Amino acid sequence: MRPHAPDIGLAAGVGALLAVGGVIIPAPVATAPGPLGYAAIVVGAAGLAFCRRAPLAALAVTTVGMLTYLLQWGATTSAAFPVLITVCFAARAGHRVPAIVASVIHLAGSLAVALSATPPPGVAPPLPRDIADRTGLLLGWFVAANVMGVVARHRQAYLQQVEQRAIEAERTREETALRRAGEERLRIARELHDSLTHSISIIKVQSGVAVHLARKRGEEVPDALVTIQEASGEAMRELRATLEVLRVPGDETAGGGVDRLADLAERTQATGVPTDLEVSGTPQPLPADVDRAVYRIVQESLTNIARHAGPATARIRLRYSPDELVVQVDDDGRARPGDAPTPGFGLTGMRERVAALGGTLTAEARAEGGFTVLAEIPLNGSRPDGAGLTKAPLSSPRPADADHPGAGAADADHPSARPADAGPPGAGLAGAGLAGARRIGAERNGTRPGAPVGEGPA
Repeated sequence: MRPHAPDIGLAAGVGALLAVGGVIIPAPVATAPGPLGYAAIVVGAAGLAFCRRAPLAALAVTTVGMLTYLLQWGATTSAAFPVLITVCFAARAGHRVPAIVASVIHLAGSLAVALSATPPPGVAPPLPRDIADRTGLLLGWFVAANVMGVVARHRQAYLQQVEQRAIEAERTREETALRRAGEERLRIARELHDSLTHSISIIKVQSGVAVHLARKRGEEVPDALVTIQEASGEAMRELRATLEVLRVPGDETAGGGVDRLADLAERTQATGVPTDLEVSGTPQPLPADVDRAVYRIVQESLTNIARHAGPATARIRLRYSPDELVVQVDDDGRARPGDAPTPGFGLTGMRERVAALGGTLTAEARAEGGFTVLAEIPLNGSRPDGAGLTKAPLSSPRPADADHPGAGAADADHPSARPADAGPPGAGLAGAGLAGARRIGAERNGTRPGAPVGEGPA
């Protein structure tokens, strides 16, 4: 009843005013109105109770009721009020012809009653001029009611049109933004394919040829050369996965996940960094965005350890809980308490990934020496389809070398990094591999001397 309360209140108020006016104001007819006159008031006012929901029915009921009222009470101006209201609502609903017909019928009935009415004894009959004035007044009111209803209908249509245009403009802007984003993704994919794929392919082919020739001659294959071969193969795989993500938006898990952390640790150990992986808690299926973020955080942390920590051991700890996933990567390298990490793209990218998932990331030197990266990611606010991930703009800077442990780069994400670490393009990979080979020598267990050309990690 709450939506209809205003109409019911309007009907009750108008009916009360008509009844009180009929009692107080003397009737212009000789005979006093009977029960039919009061019933006409009730019927005429009742039509206002549903003038919004059924304007035509309300118009018919009110018109009939007020014509009966005129016959019982005489030609009074107040009898036009209920009809004026229903005429306005009918015109507002688009029923112009019925509204005009009802107006004409009421005006004609009021004029006929006024001309044929018999005044009470001792009361002078109304002058023709008074009847004409009252009829002209009623005519103006009915014209105003019809015009008001039409104007209200046009205004409502205009507001709906404006709202529809706003919705259409918003949808057009979104479509334009998506189209431009898609074009930018394709442009980046083409640039990556044309620039990096060629260079990495040459590195992979040349290292494979070198390994093949060394084995053909019966020579011992240098560990650094095998590392370069494996690293280039992994780089090609991840580059292809990245290009697939750029060309087919929606698959954000390509390139790695928690299930590939063991392979990542094995490849890092092959570069000369002993790596230990520890998983605690009950493993559970992770949302796609969390799965990829964990892999990238561990990958970038191991890359920084291989490049900046010096002779060090890495330890990866993954702890599951019902509401949170904790990822921690520690090393015992040359970082000391109080050393602040030099800002770089790697740490910035990790912080952006964790922040997009609603978590926190801590990267600092450990009290006992070395460096630690701790990421705490909530699991209750992420969805398996990755829809809850807030993506960074496509134009955000991203290091081209942060996707493989031991890769050389110009950014420094570790407090022990030195400007001298940055060499010419492409030199960092070989440098890291050679340094690792010199440190551990025959203790490397991540390669197989007898592996065929082009074979990746075991």
